[in-house]
Amino acid sequence: METTKQKIKKLTGSKAMIQALEQEMNRDSNIFIMGEDVGKYGGIFGSTTGLYDKFGPERVMDTPISETGFIGAAIGAAAEGLRPVVELMFVDFHGVVMDQIYNHMAKIHYMSGGSVKLPIVLLTAVGGGYSDAAQHSQTLYASFGHLPGLKVVAPTFPSDIKGMLISAIRDENPVIFMFHKTLQGLGWMDQLEASLGPVPEEAYTIPLNKAKVVREGTDVTIVGVQMMTVEALKAAEQLSKQGVEAEVIDLRSIKPIDKETILNSIAKTNRLVVVDEDYFSYGITAEISAIVASEGFHHLKAPVVRLAVPDVPIPYSRVLEKHVIPSSQNIMDAVESLLSS
Repeated sequence: METTKQKIKKLTGSKAMIQALEQEMNRDSNIFIMGEDVGKYGGIFGSTTGLYDKFGPERVMDTPISETGFIGAAIGAAAEGLRPVVELMFVDFHGVVMDQIYNHMAKIHYMSGGSVKLPIVLLTAVGGGYSDAAQHSQTLYASFGHLPGLKVVAPTFPSDIKGMLISAIRDENPVIFMFHKTLQGLGWMDQLEASLGPVPEEAYTIPLNKAKVVREGTDVTIVGVQMMTVEALKAAEQLSKQGVEAEVIDLRSIKPIDKETILNSIAKTNRLVVVDEDYFSYGITAEISAIVASEGFHHLKAPVVRLAVPDVPIPYSRVLEKHVIPSSQNIMDAVESLLSS
């Protein structure tokens, strides 16, 4: 983290996003925000609250319910030298705008021979856990990580949310910035300790290609992202009471994946559990397992264990939803089974 000596306040995830956007919009008049309900309403997940009143409708634009139209407009604006931050309200809606994302946002820089830059940030809300059913509860990390030409990040804690959002806005490439609803710290959702944390008041950046060791350990490495990092930390605390010290890595960057941090940890612990709120097949757990198998296999004393959502739509039923999304207990069970084998 590139910071100077400065004041630090505790902020929720949503307030950290707002602070990052406000500071960057003050710094650069080419930055503007557009999306559904980002104006007077302040964003359905509180990501733009108060910015409309400060910057007005020309820089905080409410759009019609036409993702293809307004994300396409943001791509055009970026190609002409502006720096749009555009919100896709739920990541689940990506299907209606995939042509703009995959065939335009991700490829124009390459197909123009590098002559056209697209400094655009696509904000999108991810994650389940509050009974919003199959069309509003996915993460789809791997769906975007699979696409060449995009950077994809998914920070967990408020300080990382602010620093990585500022980095994303300043980046000359298109960045998909995925924020987890549960980690926004909104009053109408479950309140988590992880959604509130110390955040420096001044602007700072955090690299978009680095994972973070959030708990040191010697017996097993657990790699998670967003809410699965939170669950991994809960599991690690309980495991510690049994004499098992787990090292927890918060992935933060979906693409590129920070292989070095993961491989260094495996060299120390010799065991790996990967946990993901995305679907099991073809996801992050598979990608990280493949990296470790091809570049760190000689460090492993046991097979890699993968935990993820089964290949079924996220259920509406709260009981069934809790059943399919990995929990701290699932992680504990996996670690105990791994060590006993």
